[in-house]
Formats: sequence, C-alpha cells, structure tokens
Amino acid sequence: MSKKITTIIFDLGGVLIDWSPEYVYLKEFRGDREKMNWFLEHICAWDWNVNQDAGYPLEKATQERIVLFPEYKELIEMYYGRWEEMLGFAHEGTLQILKSLVNNPEYRVLALTNWSGETWPKAIAKFPWLQWFEGILVSGDEGMRKPFPEIYELILSRYNINASEAVFIDDSKANVIGCEAVGIQGIHFTDAPSLEMQLRTLGVSLN
Repeated sequence: MSKKITTIIFDLGGVLIDWSPEYVYLKEFRGDREKMNWFLEHICAWDWNVNQDAGYPLEKATQERIVLFPEYKELIEMYYGRWEEMLGFAHEGTLQILKSLVNNPEYRVLALTNWSGETWPKAIAKFPWLQWFEGILVSGDEGMRKPFPEIYELILSRYNINASEAVFIDDSKANVIGCEAVGIQGIHFTDAPSLEMQLRTLGVSLN
C-alpha cells in the first residue's frame, strides 16, 4: 500500500503560469507564425534558453548568440530584453487547486521550477500568490535544472521531504520521469480538471 501524500510540489511555467516567447515574436514577425517558429527553433532555441535556467548569465548568452547570428541581433536582444512581456497570466483553474492545498494543514506545498535567477524577481513581482508556497527552489539560483536527479534530490534534502510521500506536478513528461527516478510520484500536467482528478485518485483532499 502506497504511503499517504503529505507534500505536493508544483512546477510553475505551464502549470500555474502562462509563459511564451510568442507574445513578443509573433508581433515582430507580423503574424507570420512559420517565420517566428523557425527563429525560435534555430536562433533563440529552447535548448539555448534552458541553459540560462541552469544559471548561465543572460547577457553572456545573448552576446554569444549575436556573434553566431549577427543578422538577428535586434531580435536576439529582445528575448531577455523584453522577457517580461512573455509572461502571461496565472492559470486560474490550477491556482484554485493550489489555494485549496495551501489552506489545508494536512499538506506541505512547494514549487520546483526551471527559471533563470535573473528573471525570477519579475515573476515574484507580478504574481503575489507565489508567496503562498512554503518554499520555491529556482533552478537558476542553484546552478542545476530539471530533469536531472540532483535538483530533485536537493529539494528533498533542503525541505526534509520523504520522497515516497510526495507528488510532483509538471507539464513536461521528461521532468516527470526525472522526479520518478528519485522516488517521487509524478503527475504529467495537461489541464486543471485532469490534475484535480489525479490528485483525488492519490487520496489528496481538495475540499
């Protein structure tokens, strides 16, 4: 019989916070989604961005990219120069689930996010409800990121969490697989109603 869940750990971007470079670049490419997608796949690509989530300096990353692609200098500078515009809104359905959990003394509620330490203060300023968490582990401040085991092991040790009593929610399947490798139960987030159902199946109270 599995142990009772006592700790719920949330990812942030894609689960609770809407974030997309599209909010900046679709306008810059005058609505041409094909050209925008090419830029975001080849110039300011996802694997380049996640390197900054692990603590690589934004200015250094930007200048190195400009050296590689000087013809895209202005567009590259926008990625972090206008990063705040890429922050959308909170996902209200998931936020209600979070609120229910933090109001329940049965549970500890934390967050584990891949996020640049340099842009993190902007998120804190925009979303006051981030203060609800008992603790938030930010990858860019730690110099490590999901889905590697070290970051899951770090949150377990820092907050004295029993892995077998914890569940981690993330919209990335790779990150869910990463948490399960260290003994944390994972939920692959798709939408708030599905999350609520999966949590209830694990015996988590959302009343």
